[in-house]
Amino acid sequence: MSSTDTYILGIESSCDDTAAAVLCNDKILSNVVATQEVHKQYGGVVPELASRAHQQNIVPVVHQALAQAGIEKSQLSAIAFTRGPGLMGSLLVGTSFAKSLAMGLDIPLIEVNHMQAHLLAHFIDEPGFERPSFPFLGLTISGGHTQIVKITDYFEMEVIGKTLDDAVGEAFDKCGKMMHLPYPAGPLIDKYAKAGNPNAFTFAKPKVKGLDFSFSGLKTSVLYFLQKQEANQPNFVAEHRDDLCASFQKTVVDILMAKLKKACKETGINRIAIGGGVSANTGIRHALTENKEGWQTFIPKFQYTTDNAAMIGIVGYLKYKQHVFADVSVAAKARYLF
Repeated sequence: MSSTDTYILGIESSCDDTAAAVLCNDKILSNVVATQEVHKQYGGVVPELASRAHQQNIVPVVHQALAQAGIEKSQLSAIAFTRGPGLMGSLLVGTSFAKSLAMGLDIPLIEVNHMQAHLLAHFIDEPGFERPSFPFLGLTISGGHTQIVKITDYFEMEVIGKTLDDAVGEAFDKCGKMMHLPYPAGPLIDKYAKAGNPNAFTFAKPKVKGLDFSFSGLKTSVLYFLQKQEANQPNFVAEHRDDLCASFQKTVVDILMAKLKKACKETGINRIAIGGGVSANTGIRHALTENKEGWQTFIPKFQYTTDNAAMIGIVGYLKYKQHVFADVSVAAKARYLF
């Protein structure tokens, strides 16, 4: 560490995880996340409970991030925070805290688009992880988003494909609920799929033009199939759990890979980077790394897939170098396009 080093505090509060991270330039010094277990009993995130938990967690989480990094807040160069997209109540907590702290320390404030951060997490300095060169295609897959993004520079991004209805993560959780799995169902589907036969059952793959996605038809297909089977065999799901999970996951992977293949053909770009919570799914990771299309794939470290502040911090560092700062009048945006 030298006097020329840049120290960025990243703050993430877009949904139900309160996170803070400290970076020295592009290296992670700390990355702290406080998860909210209260939502499991409701089968999904309850916005009001999420914002209350953020209020309780944000001070201790930031304090812990600074302590783990071994620096004082007076050493910070700037504060980066998630402006959106996300739950408005949750975003307001992080935004207000970041603005107040930046004003108190008299240092720059940097606003970050959460979805851009998922893709730019690939530029964190991590041993053994290669950074993509421009241009590349980004696949953002999470509980709230499914997008294919053409990235020509750090902040030159164009969404060339998106979901027309449900996000892929939402499809995992809702179909998992149909299979009587607890929330969040995505990690459990991934786990059980490893022991199942991916070709045991066939589900619908919605036909959508261009590079856009749709997962509502897949959900309907799973629902009708299970209703029909359980009418004749009440224990069908329990007896075929692993095969159901494997077959559902394979269908999702096939949908994603088909669109990526089309995007690569249309753009002439064969470098693909993934981001977002669903990018932790082993089936998707395997399909990308074992692809026969000649793609160069970039898969983030597991801790940077789910919502975290390290990805907010790296965007903060990249913007800091370009002197792209926000005014203290900046407001949170639940819908934040780029």
